[in-house]
Amino acid sequence: MATFNDATVGTTTGGTTPDFGAQKASRPNVRIAQFGSGYSQRTTFGLNQNPKTWSLKWSAASNSNADAIEAFFDARNGVEAFQWTPIEEATAYNFICKEWQRTHLYSNINEITATFEQVFEP
Repeated sequence: MATFNDATVGTTTGGTTPDFGAQKASRPNVRIAQFGSGYSQRTTFGLNQNPKTWSLKWSAASNSNADAIEAFFDARNGVEAFQWTPIEEATAYNFICKEWQRTHLYSNINEITATFEQVFEP
């Protein structure tokens, strides 16, 4: 399994480090039983019931770094998981990236936005 870091992606030092302002979202898998009296009962579902989603941005990326990041995402095609260590965390987790966008801001200055979705695989 590939790892999303400078060595694997082929970017310059810090090229795979996203900008500040990254957003982490949680959406626990919850099952709800609704009763006729208006009451409801909730419970979590599954072993890995709280996957995280990260909205990331790399701004001012050079053409070569942007090309390398985009090639990494293209190679996985939204289905192959990769490991990534979230910001200010010490543990790497498995993610997929099904959606990314590249904007050419100026000559040799690009912005990439991507959404990393945590997946649980053996």
